[in-house]
Amino acid sequence: MASFFTTRLFFISFALVVIAATLPLYVSGYVLGLLTVAFYFGVFAMAWDLLFGFAGEVNFGPTFLIGVGAYTAGILNAQFGWSVYLCIVLGALASVIAGLVLALPALRVRGPYFGLTTLVAVLMLQNFIVVFADLTGGEIGLTIPDVISINAGVNYWIALGFMTISAAILYGLSQSPVGLVLQASGQDPVQAGALGFNIVKHKLAAFIVSAFFSGLSGALLVFYFGTASVGTVVDVAVGVNVIVSAVLGGRRTVLGAALGAIFLIVAGEFLRPTGELATFIVSAVALLVVLFFPGGFLGAALSREARS
Repeated sequence: MASFFTTRLFFISFALVVIAATLPLYVSGYVLGLLTVAFYFGVFAMAWDLLFGFAGEVNFGPTFLIGVGAYTAGILNAQFGWSVYLCIVLGALASVIAGLVLALPALRVRGPYFGLTTLVAVLMLQNFIVVFADLTGGEIGLTIPDVISINAGVNYWIALGFMTISAAILYGLSQSPVGLVLQASGQDPVQAGALGFNIVKHKLAAFIVSAFFSGLSGALLVFYFGTASVGTVVDVAVGVNVIVSAVLGGRRTVLGAALGAIFLIVAGEFLRPTGELATFIVSAVALLVVLFFPGGFLGAALSREARS
């Protein structure tokens, strides 16, 4: 891990963060708002990549963990008037508990059944939100009275700082002995188990870490939006964007997942004037990357650097 601080990737990442930190000084609030959302989605994608890229478990329902954290934080603030920061912490904790409850039975199955289990969890959460509309706001959405800040620059710096810290922690974890065990178990669980590694325990730990960062980011996002709705934090389409972001950036890179999320959000907004064509263009680019650059943006760059 110490050798990372001497690599080209570290210096490029550091330079990008420094440049990004100066953007509020000379760009509009609209651009800052767009990037703020992109940074939170970057954390969603990095958390998903830890589970899929390293543990090898295909989570088709990342928005279950995101939604639990977001709605828990929003409900506690809207219904009980608790402070924003306490709600954010409790939202992340609720996501961890929900992730633990989901992972314990889900990790007992293999192959596509794990993915289907997580997808069903998302559909159940959506149904819960609609049925208990008095508590959750239902299909209309939950209006949250408090926000972290009304200043676009402050919101931007919080999101950038959160994404940077999350990236450092998740990348460090992926390069640690735990990450190596996860990678081995994802590639060949039978052989990894034969070597004496507790595969289920390591995958459960990865799921809990993924749940924590997903829930924490979801809670922060709703206090930026000032509202929580199915369409913004729970919908299957949101989960697809998270998955595509991680694949675009590069599986097993963690940092590439954040890059993919920023690209996806910014490209979608840039192409918004084209109407429905925007979704087609972004989807076509994603398909081309998957077909011709299966390692993603960062994966392709790292492999090219390794060859040279």
